[in-house]
Amino acid sequence: MRPIITELDNNKKGSIRTDVADLVMVKYKCSSNGVPITQTNGSTLPLVSSTSKDAEFGGYNPFDHRTVQYPTTDMETFIHLLKGSLGSGILAMPLAFMNAGLVFGLVATAIIGFVCTYCVHILVKSSHKLCRRMQVPALGFADVAEVAFLAGPPAFHKFSGLFRGLVNTFLTIDLLGCCCVYIVFVAKNIKQVMDEYVLELNVRWYMLMMLPLVILMNLIRNLKYLAPFSMIANFLVGICMTITFWYVFQDVPSTKTVPYITDWHKWPLFFGTAIFALEGIGVVMPLENNMKTPQHFIGCPSVLNIGMSIVVLLYSTVGLFGFLKYGDKTEGSITLNLPKDQLLAQSVKVMIAVAIFLTYSLQFYVPFEIIWKGTKHRFTSHPIVFEYLLRVFLVVCTVIVAIACPNLGPVISLVGALCLSFLGLILPSCIDLVTCWEEPGLGRGYWRLWKNLAIIMFGILGLVTGVYSSVLDIIVQFNQ
Repeated sequence: MRPIITELDNNKKGSIRTDVADLVMVKYKCSSNGVPITQTNGSTLPLVSSTSKDAEFGGYNPFDHRTVQYPTTDMETFIHLLKGSLGSGILAMPLAFMNAGLVFGLVATAIIGFVCTYCVHILVKSSHKLCRRMQVPALGFADVAEVAFLAGPPAFHKFSGLFRGLVNTFLTIDLLGCCCVYIVFVAKNIKQVMDEYVLELNVRWYMLMMLPLVILMNLIRNLKYLAPFSMIANFLVGICMTITFWYVFQDVPSTKTVPYITDWHKWPLFFGTAIFALEGIGVVMPLENNMKTPQHFIGCPSVLNIGMSIVVLLYSTVGLFGFLKYGDKTEGSITLNLPKDQLLAQSVKVMIAVAIFLTYSLQFYVPFEIIWKGTKHRFTSHPIVFEYLLRVFLVVCTVIVAIACPNLGPVISLVGALCLSFLGLILPSCIDLVTCWEEPGLGRGYWRLWKNLAIIMFGILGLVTGVYSSVLDIIVQFNQ
């Protein structure tokens, strides 16, 4: 439930606008920035014969050439960053701590938060360098990946299209995976309430009953008409989080009741869940591109550092006290641990289920746009009909996956390990390495090379082990 911070106007040259900035609750929108440049067929990159290193050292300042219709202040950007990073993943942090242990969970969360924040730093710095070299005012997430390899050494040029495709592919998988998580989340919360007051049914039946409503919601093609649903969802989430924390912080047991560190084979599940919750790199480029003073986004102190410090602190607090409260009975979402015999607690489950249900369409909007943009040229005879059919098909696919894997923990861990390890750790390090390869170089003793390789290896290790552990868990539960 992270917001689209900007929506880019490709028809109005040189403009970056911020419609529905506070209303839309999906992670991010990765697209062209509407920069007034000559373009090749289907390309979002400028036609230039060569990059300019002189421009990078003062000859061209991208900040002076940005035309932002509604620029955001430092405080507004800070608020957007918090909204973009504080999503439904915070409800899964107690489960992450259960797979790590009390002390190890705190230490590892701080380390992952630091590494994720650092990767945002190097991504934004690389974007600034590339904007100067290519002499364009702003670049989107996929644009940065493509331009980095085009503007780097000649040996890397052939990989530019590949990395742009990988960014969009992993964004699509990540966001559709989140849609699957949302289906499971809503069904499980509704099931607990229905089991208590009406009748007991398998959770899969609730997913099937949701399908017609989800399809109808996602036939809405205009993002403008989805914005009111986001307002309602925001309001409900705020109420639910307040009540949930009130329950969690009551009668917290002693720290001796839970393990300080768990068996190492559970750590990959922790990694996947934690990075799913903490990683918000997709909102970074839209935020920075729309700031009145983009120089304040990174640095020390900066909007990014202060915002991410608060995010890591909040996630650590929820994970620590949630795990202390419920121990080895911790569920995939902390709301599922709330008392079943109290009306207030049951109302939380209903409200959070409604909020997440309303958020599904907004989360679905971005991956659909990426897929439709790449396929609509094949359906020129009746594009509207085929668009609706594709929407229905993708919605049905997410529900089928949710029915096959009706457990939040492994699914969240799988999405986090697979997609966000690549987008949040591996990709920024690759971009930084290629961008700095020739200028300013790899540094004394090739320190920049070893630093980025260390982060890449950390990301690959988390990706492989997290995916492996999550898939094993999903297979076990599927067989059961």
